[in-house]
Amino acid sequence: GNMVEWCLPQDIDLEGVEFKSMASGSHKIQSDFIYFRKGLCFGLACFANMPVESELERGARMKSVGILSPSYTLLYRYMHFLENQVRHQLEMPGHYSHLEAFYDDKKGVLPDSKGTSQQPVHWLPSIHRYMYPEMKITHPAGCMSQFIKFFGEQILVLWKFALLRKRILIFSPPPVGVVCYRVYCCCCLANVSLPGLGGTVPESKPFFYVNVADIEMLETEVSYVACTTEKIFEEKRDLYDVYVDNQNVKTHHEHLQPLLKINNADKEKYRRLNDQRQMLMYSQEVGEDCSSCEEDLFILFFMEQNNRIFQTLMEVSASQDKTLTADHARGMGLDPQGDRSFLMDLLEVYGIDVMLVIDNPCCT
Repeated sequence: GNMVEWCLPQDIDLEGVEFKSMASGSHKIQSDFIYFRKGLCFGLACFANMPVESELERGARMKSVGILSPSYTLLYRYMHFLENQVRHQLEMPGHYSHLEAFYDDKKGVLPDSKGTSQQPVHWLPSIHRYMYPEMKITHPAGCMSQFIKFFGEQILVLWKFALLRKRILIFSPPPVGVVCYRVYCCCCLANVSLPGLGGTVPESKPFFYVNVADIEMLETEVSYVACTTEKIFEEKRDLYDVYVDNQNVKTHHEHLQPLLKINNADKEKYRRLNDQRQMLMYSQEVGEDCSSCEEDLFILFFMEQNNRIFQTLMEVSASQDKTLTADHARGMGLDPQGDRSFLMDLLEVYGIDVMLVIDNPCCT
């Protein structure tokens, strides 16, 4: 099995990290990277696999070199260092001086296991990226673009499940690095920047890579987005609400089935998103605007959509008759009929006191 060979600080609790930092099935690939969660911290590890002429190592030497941080948004800037170090560890096992120097240079105060006297971890940027330049380094350019190309219109299905804070599990065989980006993008779909909204609503937490060692922890979670390389999870239906296998999004909950259907309002949103992307690409080509990037556009598109929905719902709940009509639904960019069950779930999850009076299609 996997084992922790070396770590700093030496007294840190790393139970299970040897399985989180090396995805199940990685022996079939040459290299990968992996994001994961360990307690209140997030980790990034780079994996590499090198053939060796050694019976003891069964012809292959596999290692992962990783770091833990209270925030995942800072991890990507160290990817190159970790890639170099895992290669170094394969070729010269046991030489840790570079890693020691890195730790001495970067070490900070990690949250303790109880999380006492610590600032809360902010899982997602809640305001536009330009206001938080330190958030700009989350993931590489093209991450969102690949996400949109991969899922197409299905991102509108994922958007609804993310906004409803469902437990979303994404399955893919290794390599898992690009799938960790899908977890991140999926969480970005649920960004809302309205003040005072849903203090009781569970956070949309990116758990990144999970495996069978995480089952006990996942049993207690009410909302998360995660990915796995272990097919066994598909059978463990009590652990997730939504299962994503490649581009196939499915749910075993009957009341969530209507949300899998793409309606006209979804198609219109997807068309608008693509139009905005085309305009951004054109403006970059003609040199008008190099400051915008696709990640900002993507996050802002869904944040504005979410803000519009919740702004309307809060205004209606503050009104005298508290009645949400088909016109309200259309004003929020939703399909009065196709999104009826989505709206019902949304009101329940966020505890918004509104009466839904959208005509039944058979009576119109």
